Amino acid sequence: MRILLILLTALLHLTAANAASLEGVQTWAVDSWQPPFDYSGRPNPIEYTPLARASRPWRICAAYPHIKDSYWLSVNYGMVEHAKRLGIGLTVVEAGGYPNLSRQVAQIQECSRSADALIVGAVSYDGLTPAVRDIARRIPVIAAVNDINSEGITAKSGVSWTSMGDAIGTYFMKRHPRGQPPVKVAWFPGPKGAGWVSFIEAGLLPRLADSSAEVVATKWGDTGFEAQLLLIEEVLEEHPDIDYIIGSAVTADAAVSLLRAKGLSREIRVLADYFTHGTYRAIKRGKVMAAPTDSPVLQGKIAIDQAVRAIEGSLSVVHAGPSIKIVDQADIAKLNVTDSLAPAWFRPTFQVR
Repeated sequence: MRILLILLTALLHLTAANAASLEGVQTWAVDSWQPPFDYSGRPNPIEYTPLARASRPWRICAAYPHIKDSYWLSVNYGMVEHAKRLGIGLTVVEAGGYPNLSRQVAQIQECSRSADALIVGAVSYDGLTPAVRDIARRIPVIAAVNDINSEGITAKSGVSWTSMGDAIGTYFMKRHPRGQPPVKVAWFPGPKGAGWVSFIEAGLLPRLADSSAEVVATKWGDTGFEAQLLLIEEVLEEHPDIDYIIGSAVTADAAVSLLRAKGLSREIRVLADYFTHGTYRAIKRGKVMAAPTDSPVLQGKIAIDQAVRAIEGSLSVVHAGPSIKIVDQADIAKLNVTDSLAPAWFRPTFQVR
């Protein structure tokens, strides 16, 4: 009996080891850019093999613009889950919004002092460059999600936000091609100065120009729910006859709520330029037409993996991100939700030990 127990125990350990080994060689389907940090080229689809375990319990600092919406919550979930898997420490700080450049600079300077690598989701494309350049002399710096000046950057986990804008703009253009009756559009780009906003516009606006859209209003503002709600109310007062609201996922959430309250849900259609839990539910209910997903959970995992590889000297894929997919009612059942959205039970997590 004792020999049988020993054999069973050994078998269980072997099975667990095999499972860990299999988990370690699991791959992620991503796009990689060559040369890195340049979205003007064509992305190359690859299979990215994440680490199964870090060689040491490294300490990573991750700085977010905010964690006010479920997009960054999903990025947070991806980072936390992969940090736990690798057996490393993770400290998360958030700036509270895109206007808070000086706060984020102070945060990354302080947090990076006790870290082996820094991951930064930037509030500004150029505003962090001096601080990043200084930090990069000591530790690797990984850019996550939001694009940033590449000076001092070791690796990037992200997608082309120009392609995100192009994706939703193309979706609109196919439904309202040039020459058809004009439709009035209100455009909500987001906060001025944020790295992703100018790129979204660079992809979206040419597609709108090639369609029957008439952009009657453009409203800039932080991607907080209340801020976007006020901007939409302004537009509805100035242009009560608009046909479309196009903007951030938070804009879409606020629009769904306000249009329902005003009885305008059937008159005004909504498109989002990125994807969150709110847009997921609204697309399923037919309240938002469509949104592109860039799989923020997976982006968070990639950033953690790149950071550890940079520390350990095994970094080979220095610029990678998930492929962009348009999600509407026709395609939502096919979506791999776990790459895009944090589970309902997850709450913002600022420390992994």
